[in-house]
Amino acid sequence: MKNILISILFLFVVASLKAFVAVEWTINEEYSIKFSGSGANGTFRGLTGTIVFDPELPDQSSFDVSVDASTISTGNKTKDKHARGSSWFDVRKYPEISFKSQHFKKVGSGYEVKGTLDMHGVRKEVTIPFVFKANETGGLFEGNFKIDREDFEITGPLFGFMVGDEFDITLKIPVGK
Repeated sequence: MKNILISILFLFVVASLKAFVAVEWTINEEYSIKFSGSGANGTFRGLTGTIVFDPELPDQSSFDVSVDASTISTGNKTKDKHARGSSWFDVRKYPEISFKSQHFKKVGSGYEVKGTLDMHGVRKEVTIPFVFKANETGGLFEGNFKIDREDFEITGPLFGFMVGDEFDITLKIPVGK
């Protein structure tokens, strides 16, 4: 009888601990990372990393993700070549764009994650508002935020001003368990 009580207590403790741990998600390949500005728009691929999130436990959550900067695609091969070059993203020197979360909070019907965006060798704190939509196989993270390329010392060549400074970033990241 004593062993049965100890086993039940042990199972209860393990189950209780699991209730306080956020879920680690697997990034689905159908994600999209889009950018748009007054003179350029496109996408990035090569998203990897770790996403730990539970809508009920945002304080237990973390994002540590990166994207391959050389995957920039504007739909124009010449623009893509220039974007990868030393005047813009300089992908040989800075091959990744990464984001590491520091703090999550519930805001209205969604969330905000504050963290460090590391792009072009510059680290800057950004806040990304997002929603998480759970489904039977996993869920979908959707977020939008703005960046100013000059904040990351992406100045471009002499006529770089033609692409604009501010860019909208739209994220749609489907995940599975």
